Amino acid sequence: MHFVQIARGCRVASIAVDRGRAPQTLMSLGFVVSRSATIDLSIIVVSWNTRDFLLQCLRSIRSNDAALVTEVIVVDNGSTDGSVDAVREQFPDVQIIENKTNVGFARANNQAIVVSCGRYICLLNSDVKLDDRCLPLLHQYMEANPEVGILGPKIFNADRTLQDSWRTFPSLWSTFSRALALDTILSPSRWLPARDIEPSGRAHEVDILSGCFWVVRRSALQEVGLLDEQFFMYAEDKDWCKRFRSAGWRLVYFPGASAIHYGGASSSRQPTRFDVEYVRANVKYWRKHHGRTAFVAFFLLSLLHQILRIGGGALMYLVQPSRRQSARSLVQRSLACTRFLLQI
Repeated sequence: MHFVQIARGCRVASIAVDRGRAPQTLMSLGFVVSRSATIDLSIIVVSWNTRDFLLQCLRSIRSNDAALVTEVIVVDNGSTDGSVDAVREQFPDVQIIENKTNVGFARANNQAIVVSCGRYICLLNSDVKLDDRCLPLLHQYMEANPEVGILGPKIFNADRTLQDSWRTFPSLWSTFSRALALDTILSPSRWLPARDIEPSGRAHEVDILSGCFWVVRRSALQEVGLLDEQFFMYAEDKDWCKRFRSAGWRLVYFPGASAIHYGGASSSRQPTRFDVEYVRANVKYWRKHHGRTAFVAFFLLSLLHQILRIGGGALMYLVQPSRRQSARSLVQRSLACTRFLLQI
């Protein structure tokens, strides 16, 4: 157990952050934000060795928040690239929580959530850059729609192509389609799960919003609880969204506001490790939210997926000499994922 201490206008808090599972609600920590708090939006950015992306993210926040009263909290997960010193030098008003090691996405966000003060909480990946007026537009939508628990904007790739930013809850059929790449090979239809098709330019309710950019209503969070810290990285978005939906809150994709998500800023440094973490997280999600029969079916489909990836990588290595490095990486990552699955 360790302590973080933050002093802000609404409260001075010294919170013991346990290394175990997240508390169920903010109330269980004895932390209640005054309804008279003047902060509109608490913006939380978790970073691990993404110095340049992090600074770009903070600059885009500064160009967005003029119309709002905000606080910005950066949680650094044991970076060794000078991220903390750079933030202190260039953004002295930003609060920093320093972890000596990488404690994971969910736990790091929870550390900041429990000491934040805003009526709304914005969780941002460090490799996100906000487009003009993104935050004011999201805040305005939340103010006008009190039944919305989580809101997410339109997300672009670096080349301004549309990025998957919302999807349906996973099912055995969608897992099967992904294992065989049917959702990539064939056009979406009523037989295949659509991955992220934007039917219109209007806001609409969805099952899951990408965890790279959320705006969360504090009153909803107090009811649903913090992120589940058993998820180190990945699948915490599915889990949290499912819990919000189960509690009766709406999750809305709002294309009226937008941002760029560069993607892979942390995971690209250790691709094999993060591939295994992705599989591990989905195993935990299926165990938590599905029965034994469904879990066994998911496990077998996941194993099939990795075996097919190994075969596909081996074939690529043989017939496409120019892509042998990529093929070798694919095989190595899938072998690591297979070993993990076989140890369950």
